[in-house]
Amino acid sequence: MAPALWIVGILLIAVGLAGIVLPAIPGVPLVFLGVVAVAWADGFQKIGGWTLGVCGVLTILAVAVDYLSGALGAKKFGATRWGVVGAFVGIVPGIFFGIPGMILGPAIGAVAFEYWKNPDFKAASKAGAGVMIGFAIGIVAKCALALAILGVAGLAYVVD
Repeated sequence: MAPALWIVGILLIAVGLAGIVLPAIPGVPLVFLGVVAVAWADGFQKIGGWTLGVCGVLTILAVAVDYLSGALGAKKFGATRWGVVGAFVGIVPGIFFGIPGMILGPAIGAVAFEYWKNPDFKAASKAGAGVMIGFAIGIVAKCALALAILGVAGLAYVVD
């Protein structure tokens, strides 16, 4: 069973790392589950309860940052709920256009929904910029926290 858990753990970590930039995939929680699978694979001998606890706290922090960064960026630049909804709607077609689509999709969605609510292009553009800045800050923070989780787990695994 241990080799299967190793494979599952590594796959969860890989998908989780991709999920940091793909909003439809819960990236950091999958990284955490991958670490749990790897810990389980060796009977929690190297990666134990304290390490998993620290990784769990970092995961919760990453989820909170994910939700707050986009909303705070949007609000800071004057977006309404329509802009935030538009950003989430815009990411769906954006996924099919790779990294540029994932960056531009939410911005276009936020601008479109804000403009639909209030036909003021300057205000809608400002809201779209806020969504994108918040989105970018969130991705950077999630990357840092995911790497911290992997670093904590890796350190626990190599330090005996």
